[in-house]
Amino acid sequence: MADRRRWLVIAGAVVGTLAVLGISGGMAFRATGPSTGGQLVFQDDFERGELGDAWLQGAPDQGWKKGTWVIEGGRLKAEQIHNAALWLQRPLPARVRIEFDARALSDTGDVKAEAFGDGLTHQSGYIFIHGGWHNRVNAIARQDEHGEDRKEDNRCGQPQARCVEKDVDYHWVIERTGATVRWYLDGKLFLTYPDDHPVQGRHFAFNNWEAPVSFDNLAVYDLGP
Repeated sequence: MADRRRWLVIAGAVVGTLAVLGISGGMAFRATGPSTGGQLVFQDDFERGELGDAWLQGAPDQGWKKGTWVIEGGRLKAEQIHNAALWLQRPLPARVRIEFDARALSDTGDVKAEAFGDGLTHQSGYIFIHGGWHNRVNAIARQDEHGEDRKEDNRCGQPQARCVEKDVDYHWVIERTGATVRWYLDGKLFLTYPDDHPVQGRHFAFNNWEAPVSFDNLAVYDLGP
């Protein structure tokens, strides 16, 4: 009986440890932070004058004129883009962590990125919105940023509140190793999108509607088979 109790205690400790670590599909991720490690397969610090062949701008929303993505002072900048997203042409790994810094350059907020899209089309994957709709909504949307199935954090949608502070760098991490997309801000889990039928696109994009924003220090990690 004593041996049995001892093994039950050990088993309970193991289960508790797995729960804390968040073991999923053979990959350990921390309950409150993104994974670490992986193989770096792409990075861009924008320390140059031109975007180059790694990037392709898509079309704007119908009836709108697209703006121009530019590199200034070692940062990627955008304004009045009207959803003519800038797509990374290198395909994403199946199990991936995407990291970058993002900054709103006005009190309007509205910082956006897309992942697991087709490499050309806005809303072909998941859309990540930080301070959208006049700095009132944070959301992950699936192929429709106005869709009722988007996952939201509306805690900043109160009078005098803002989701995004102007001129502050937020470190984004977007991670997918299975059926759930996880979004971390400054090292903490921010929003998730569990999906029974995950979008299978293999591309990442920076995006923008009208408010001025900038991005920097993109890194893409392959998290293994």
